[in-house]
Amino acid sequence: MVELSISGTWSDLPKEIASELFAGATCSRLKAGETLFEIGDAGDGCYRLDTGVLKVSLISPQVSERIVAILTSGAIVGDLAVIDGLPRSASVVALTNCELRFLSQVAFDRLAREHPETYQYLAKVLAARLRHADDTIASLAFLPIKGRVARALLALAENLGEETDSGEIMIPHMISQGDIAAMAGVARENTSRILSEWERQKLVTKSSGSYRIDDKAKLRDEINE
Repeated sequence: MVELSISGTWSDLPKEIASELFAGATCSRLKAGETLFEIGDAGDGCYRLDTGVLKVSLISPQVSERIVAILTSGAIVGDLAVIDGLPRSASVVALTNCELRFLSQVAFDRLAREHPETYQYLAKVLAARLRHADDTIASLAFLPIKGRVARALLALAENLGEETDSGEIMIPHMISQGDIAAMAGVARENTSRILSEWERQKLVTKSSGSYRIDDKAKLRDEINE
């Protein structure tokens, strides 16, 4: 899972509690391009992503989109709402066809009263996210724009990439150049210029709408410079 600031898998929650939480969850489906929820929507529960890929974005008048997370199977999205019940703080859109299960805030509260240790677990989840957010803020504040684009590409390669027989890594075509720019927090025109430069240097290749990473080591050097 590519996770730049929010969400998670709840993977450390005791299996019996996790099973009980989602035993009566409502199943739903999204087609690629459909919106799960938008900023400001009612925070009435959370979703477990069973299959597919979602992107979590922030929108502002100055920057059209800032992708803060790309989530794959097993991720929980919107779970802050089961804690505070406040409106959604980000928008979530399907990058592929998705299957999800919805857990209402009411159902969560009922089970959490029966298993108070759930709150202790969630406190650890939130602490981990805060530390991760600190790392993200630091990268945006101190990394040059090439380093930020490289960081986004390497995160995609690690979590969504498929290695070819010759050792390169293909990033699925669902990820556009605009998505890479939105993940890196870099203007699209600058991202396009950087990727074109890296193509000439044989660090990356664009083929049939997909990006292929040809030299991970040199991309890492862009972060460390």
